[in-house]
Formats: sequence, C-alpha cells, structure tokens
Amino acid sequence: TAMGALMRQYWIPALMSSELPKPDGPPVRVRVLGENLVAFRVTSGKVGLIQSNCPHRGASLFFGRNEEEGLRCVYHGWKFDCEGACVDMPSEPEESTFKSRVRARAYPCLERNDIVWTYMGSRSTPPPLPDIEPNLLAQGEYANQKVLRECNWFQALEGDIDTGHLSF
Repeated sequence: TAMGALMRQYWIPALMSSELPKPDGPPVRVRVLGENLVAFRVTSGKVGLIQSNCPHRGASLFFGRNEEEGLRCVYHGWKFDCEGACVDMPSEPEESTFKSRVRARAYPCLERNDIVWTYMGSRSTPPPLPDIEPNLLAQGEYANQKVLRECNWFQALEGDIDTGHLSF
C-alpha cells in the first residue's frame, strides 16, 4: 500500500531485544508491515531478520537451526547469514560457486535501548536511526512495553494522538 511504502523508508521497531535473549537461540516469527519474517540472534550477538521461507524449496526458516553466525534450513541445510547471503550449501561440491548467487530477502537491524529496529526500504544506505528520546536515554532511564492491538497501525496512531479519544 502507499502507506506501507512510506513506512518502509524509516526505521521500524520490529521486536524487543528480550524476544531474542541469547545468541544461537531459537528463531522467532515476526510480522512487520504485513510481511512474515524470521528473526534470529547469531553467535556474535548480531540480529538477523529474513524472509520466513527458504528461497530454495520454501521450507519454513522458523524451524531452522541457528548456528555459527547463520540460520540453517532444516530441509536441505542451506545456511543464511544476517544479510541474507547463502554462506553454506552442503549438497554442492566444494568448488561450486552456486551459493554466491543465492540470497534470502533480509533487512538490516540495529539494536538500541532493548529494541531491535529494522529498515525495510529500498535505499542502499539506510537513514540514520532517529534520535528520538527513547533512543537517547541511558540504561535504566527508560522502560519499554509491547502491546498487541488488532488494528491498523496508522489508524491507532491517529486515534492516540488526540487524547480526547481515550476516554471514549
């Protein structure tokens, strides 16, 4: 949608850091702007956010093994890093370069103040993460909460800005 295309041009909070508590832990399903994705934290602590299905045969990467800096599909063992590059393809001979031509759709992530932000837009270089107050506070000076609302995000924002709506 037009609003979805606009929203993708900005950093979006995708999940809380506590939802990916430890490196090499199990992947987490995430739905952002109507897109089903899988989030995972690799060995080094970096967060990856990639398409929910393997580009090879469509197996769910939610069931993938998170190991040694990548998420391995349990169907044929193809392994993807946080940028979506295929870094291992066990069924191919060592000299094969096929894996270098395979990519999963992935979105860059940044973590600040216990929130994992993602940029889903088309720019090759994302804009800077916004310097809004919650991103600038020191540890212990902020509190995050996550609320599931069964509604359109933009309509919810519009309704919440006018505090007169809250009492009704």
